[in-house]
Amino acid sequence: MAEISVADIRKLRELTGAGMSDVKKALVDNAGDFEKAKSWLREKGKAQVAKRAARSAANGLVESYLHRTDPQLPPTLGVLVELRCETDFVAKTEDFKQLARDLAQHIAAADPLYVTAEQIPNEVLEAERKIYEAAAREEGKPEQAIAKIVEGRVNGYVKSSVLLDQPWVKDGKVTIRALLDQAGASLGEKIEVGRFSRFNIRQA
Repeated sequence: MAEISVADIRKLRELTGAGMSDVKKALVDNAGDFEKAKSWLREKGKAQVAKRAARSAANGLVESYLHRTDPQLPPTLGVLVELRCETDFVAKTEDFKQLARDLAQHIAAADPLYVTAEQIPNEVLEAERKIYEAAAREEGKPEQAIAKIVEGRVNGYVKSSVLLDQPWVKDGKVTIRALLDQAGASLGEKIEVGRFSRFNIRQA
């Protein structure tokens, strides 16, 4: 069996954010191979996320964020976000509270319209399709390519409008969905956004 050092465990934990016991088991089961251990942890994380998805997130908190364009002026943009978890124990942790703060700030900056794609009304998607189809024709796109172009642009609209599909403003390589999954794996509970509201005086 390959010798696993404390430094190896610490390094893999920093790379993956997984728990100490899981990291050690991943390295032991994969003979100290870092890449195989990372893959092992990813698969374990996916299985845990799937199990948590069926559980109820009936606890949590409501976080607020106020944004000022000038420290001397009152705030002109505000956010309320409901972040849910399974137990009040997790809701009280600093990691959970920090996640809620990060989400509120993200919503202020990225201006999502929906939590999930399923919340987008069909009439909104149809209206977007008509706009993109008309634009594609005006641009002189080939008729046989228009349907594919329209669907691509609709998918882009969904990704930019849906909170879970947006890249996190603090790390563009991570979506909000992945951020919540990582938090759930770290805290050992189902973590989800219930709802949010964004208020902007300048858009009123």
